[in-house]
Amino acid sequence: MNKQKIKSILYPVGLLLAGLLLGWLLFHPSSESPTLPEAKSDLPKEEVWTCSMHPQIRKDKPGKCPICAMDLIRLHQSTPGMSNDQAIHLTPEAIRTAGIRSSTVTKGKASGELRLFGKVETDERQVRNQVAYIGGRVEKLLVSYTGEQVRKGDPLAIIYSPELVTAQQELLESLRSDKDHPEITEAARQKLRQWKLGEDQIHEIETTGKIKTEWEIRATFSGIVTSRRINNGDYLSPGAVLFEITDLSRLWVLFDLYEQDMPRLQTGDRIAYSIQALPEKQFEGVLRFIDPVIDPTTRVARARVEIHNDQGHIKPGMFVTGWVTSGKSGASDKLILPKSAVLWTGKRSLVYVGQKEAGTFRLREVQLGASIGSGYVVTDGLKEGDTIVTEGTFAVDASAQLEGKSSMMNQESSLPPEAVTPSDPAVKEGHLHVAGNCDMCKERIEKVAAGQKGVLSAVWDKQQKILRFRYQSNLISENTLSAALAGAGHDTELDKASDAAYSALPECCLYRTP
Repeated sequence: MNKQKIKSILYPVGLLLAGLLLGWLLFHPSSESPTLPEAKSDLPKEEVWTCSMHPQIRKDKPGKCPICAMDLIRLHQSTPGMSNDQAIHLTPEAIRTAGIRSSTVTKGKASGELRLFGKVETDERQVRNQVAYIGGRVEKLLVSYTGEQVRKGDPLAIIYSPELVTAQQELLESLRSDKDHPEITEAARQKLRQWKLGEDQIHEIETTGKIKTEWEIRATFSGIVTSRRINNGDYLSPGAVLFEITDLSRLWVLFDLYEQDMPRLQTGDRIAYSIQALPEKQFEGVLRFIDPVIDPTTRVARARVEIHNDQGHIKPGMFVTGWVTSGKSGASDKLILPKSAVLWTGKRSLVYVGQKEAGTFRLREVQLGASIGSGYVVTDGLKEGDTIVTEGTFAVDASAQLEGKSSMMNQESSLPPEAVTPSDPAVKEGHLHVAGNCDMCKERIEKVAAGQKGVLSAVWDKQQKILRFRYQSNLISENTLSAALAGAGHDTELDKASDAAYSALPECCLYRTP
C-alpha cells in the first residue's frame, strides 16, 4: 500500500477521534455538580376546624360545634423543629381568629376594692318573746295584728285567771291583819309582782277592796309585733308565748363573704355601703363580726355591720351593696395575674406563657395567693416580665390538646394528634343548662362546680346559660354536680334550687321571673 492510500484512511479516523474527545470534555458530568432543588408543591394545605371544648370534632370549614354550638377554631400544626417540643405554635391568623391576647406580668400593690352584697336583718339580740306569766283564758286581744308598734307597759290582752282571783282574795285577807303580820301582806303583794302586775294595779286592789275577774297583760318591752301566737278564746299556760316583739332601733347588715375573699377582711375593717331603697344616702360602718364557719348550702360566710335606726327609715330585708378597700402591709410588691389568664383543673392553676418564638406558648403551673379585684397574687411559677395569654386561653389549650402537647388534660405528652386522648378513660365531658344573670353568677357557678371532687374544669357561658365541664365519671356524676349547683341557688335542667337557697342570692343574681 502506498503512502497516498494510508494518508487518505488515517485523516478521517483522526477527525472522528478528535470529535469524540472534544464531546467527552464538553458534556461529561462533573462529580461535584450541585443537586437540583426539589420542586415545591403549589397545592394549598388542607384546613381543619375544631371545637375548643370538643377536640374530637373536625371540619373542613368554619361553623358551629354540633355538640355545644361554640364557634369552631382553625387548627394549625406547630412549626417543626422548634426548640421547645412541648410548646404550641399558632400563626398570626389563628391568633387573630381565636381572639388571643397576651400581656406582661408586672408587680403591683396587692390591694383592691372588694364589692360585697347583703341584706338588712334584725338584730337577734333585739328579738324578745312576750309570754304569759300566769295561766288563764284570753277574753280579748288588744293587739291583733303583726307590725303594730307597742311600748313597754301597753296592754296587749285581757284574760280571766282563776289563780289571779285567788291571789287577790289572799291580799285582801292579809290587809285585815296587816298591823300584826305585815310580812304576810308583803308576801301577797310580791306574789302579784311575780305575775308582772304593776304597782298601780296592786294599789287599786288594796284601795277598792274589790276582786277583779279580768286583767290586762302588759308589754314588758317596746318594739314591733313581728309574730302573733294567740287568738281570742285561747287558754294560756304559764310561760306561753303571746307575741314576738322586735326592737328595730338597732339593726344588722349582713354581707355575703365568699371563702376566697375571707383573707382580705377582718373584724374592725371599715366598710362603705349603700341601701338600694335609699340611694340618696351613703353609709359607713365597722365589721363587728365574721362567721367562723361557711354555710354548706350557699358556700358563704356572713360579715356583720351594726347600724342605728332611730328614725325607722331602714327596714329588714332591704338590699345593700358594700365596698371595702383592702390591702395588707408589705404587700405592695407582688406579681398580679389577671383572672382571665388562669385555667382551673381541680387542684392545679395553669397559665400559658409566651416563648421566644413569635406565636409560641407553653403551659405552666403557678401558685396563686389572694384574689385581688380582677386578678390574683402570684406566689410562685412566674417572674416579672413574663408574657402570658390573658384572653383566648381555652383556644390555645384546645390546640395544644389536638397536637399532643402539654395541656389541661395532658400534663406532659408527646403523642401524635390522632392519638391524643385523656390519660384517664373515666374522664368525660358534659354540659348543663344552669340559670344565672351576671358575672357574680358566673364566678359562683364555676367555683361550686370546680370545688366538687372529680370535676377537672368548668366554664359557664353567661349568654347561653350553659356550664361545660370535664369530670371523672368514677368520682362524680352529672346528677351530683347538678344537685350541688341547685344547693348554691341556681336552677339546672335537672334540679331546681330551693326557695331558701335562691332567696339567699344577691339581688343582681335573682334570675327567676316574678
